[in-house]
Amino acid sequence: MREIERKFLVIGDEWRKLATGDYFRQGYLNHRVGTTVRVRQAGQSAFLTIKSQPTGIVRTEYEYPIPMADAEHLLTELCQQPLIEKYRYRVFIRDLVWEIDEFQGPNQGLILAEVELNSEDQAFQKPDWIGQEVSADLRYGNASLVDYPYRSWPENGND
Repeated sequence: MREIERKFLVIGDEWRKLATGDYFRQGYLNHRVGTTVRVRQAGQSAFLTIKSQPTGIVRTEYEYPIPMADAEHLLTELCQQPLIEKYRYRVFIRDLVWEIDEFQGPNQGLILAEVELNSEDQAFQKPDWIGQEVSADLRYGNASLVDYPYRSWPENGND
């Protein structure tokens, strides 16, 4: 399956009035050789996801439901630490779903919005609370945030 996704920084809090969300925990079994293998608990569901390295805003993605107990064991015992912890909110605007991730723990302070598109050149209107696009900035990928958490970035007052 092909995933075409653009990612943006979120500005302000206007989106909160429109959003519903769940708590997510996710970890990575592999994310170093062009493929990531992720375990995710999303609300009351759990998934194993395999993704290719992106080419621009496009990549291959396969996702499979797994038992919650298996996900807990994988996250605790086999995934690289720290885990990514975040609240994921969904906002429906016109025919698009914006997913807003408000990160916790070592990535607290980071709020990103993603929108999945049908084609790379699909036109869409950005809501007022969408800021700078960071789709091409690998630091904002969830797997990268495990190795180099947002709160440790020099521009956030850290070395």
